[in-house]
Amino acid sequence: MDALTSVLGVINDKLYSNVLIILLIGLGIYFTIRTRFVQFRLFGEMFRVIKDETSADKSGVSSFQAWTISTASRVGTGNMAGVALAISTGGPGAVFWMWLIALIGGATSFIESTLAQVYKVKNGDTFRGGPSYYMEKALNAKWMAVLFSVLITVTYGLIFNAVQTNTITVAFKQSFGVNRLLLGIILAIVTALIIFGGLKRIANFTGIIVPFMAIIYVAVALVTLIMNVTEIPNIIALIFENAFGIKEIVGGGLGAAIMNGVKRGLFSNEAGMGSAPNAAATANVSHPAKQGLVQTLSVFTDTLLICSATAFMILISGEWVNSSISDGINLTQNAMNTLIGSWGGPFVGLSILLFAFSSVVGNYYYGESNIQFHTNGKTLLNIYRVAVVLMVIFGAVIAVPVVWSLADLFMALMAITNLVAITLLGKIAYAVLKDYMDQKKQGKDPVFRASSIPWLKNVECWGDPKKETQAKE
Repeated sequence: MDALTSVLGVINDKLYSNVLIILLIGLGIYFTIRTRFVQFRLFGEMFRVIKDETSADKSGVSSFQAWTISTASRVGTGNMAGVALAISTGGPGAVFWMWLIALIGGATSFIESTLAQVYKVKNGDTFRGGPSYYMEKALNAKWMAVLFSVLITVTYGLIFNAVQTNTITVAFKQSFGVNRLLLGIILAIVTALIIFGGLKRIANFTGIIVPFMAIIYVAVALVTLIMNVTEIPNIIALIFENAFGIKEIVGGGLGAAIMNGVKRGLFSNEAGMGSAPNAAATANVSHPAKQGLVQTLSVFTDTLLICSATAFMILISGEWVNSSISDGINLTQNAMNTLIGSWGGPFVGLSILLFAFSSVVGNYYYGESNIQFHTNGKTLLNIYRVAVVLMVIFGAVIAVPVVWSLADLFMALMAITNLVAITLLGKIAYAVLKDYMDQKKQGKDPVFRASSIPWLKNVECWGDPKKETQAKE
């Protein structure tokens, strides 16, 4: 396993340092400028949209439910174990680079999720879509669509789910002494009960558990930070000093901070990776830009709120300098023990159970959506479901470094494929955003029709209802 981890580490370092960092930051800035800073100037609009678009009917799930599915996938081990790993391997400066990836990644998330809405398709009483769909329909690149669908199915349904259960079992082993294999089997059984129930059951589950777990965790984190409020200015200074300090540049620490900040930031908020668009496409909204805004809000919720809370607690506790802690989740547990007493570790263990298990459910759906891109038959889908359940057990017992290295590799390949596609298709999202803003200026609740952008092609779900009715008559 050590040899495999070393090989994966070399490959990942090349991919991230030579390709992905440049793409994520460069394209994030480019999309931010082209959308006229959409993630900042329409920040208030995000809350209005998610409030107004909450009623789901038989044609898909609500905007809020789609948001919870994607947030369920985002909010997981990345917020607790991932942040801790970024700090322990890249220093406090890694937190700044996580923030940066989220801030500029908000525009990237808007682009990919808006495209997913434009090119979604009907799937019985629901919708489905994502990068595979806009790669085939808008780019006419079937090969790219197939490549991406395979990558996301393996990455999320299998590898990322192994990461999630790995973190849960490591945390419970430390806090409660629970046997990792036994807990893995229990998680696998519960996972099977949910994923064999279909999209509506997934949406209902995440719609309940995501807001609950986020509120509880953030509340405890805020109370902890308030108790140590005098330390916060010093912690912010520490983050910025390590992000740009001369000492870090000379000592090579700057590269580690950037690398680990980008890796863990991408794993946590997923902006540009092509995962959240699969959830965005399921929403039944009146305009694609609405769900683009909602998914951007999810990026901010994940990194700027929840990841920051974890990072501040770890840095205030001082536990991050303890090199003997090799597992990210154990570092977070020790930090909580230091700050709030002996119940801190068990609280993190229970929190990660909710965070990570909701991610297992959200991750599964991304794979399901992309399997349905290939076939509507049940055989391949059921094979995939069984594989997901087995990977939940596998992740429960495998060594920590291996699953994180595999996750980094497949995450990079997925992101590169999707970033190339949305760069080529960006003009569609810009035109959709302009249509949205034009209607807003006229005092309307924006409603999108594909005919409003004459050069759009292969769009299935945004026709004119009146014309379609007349055609049927």
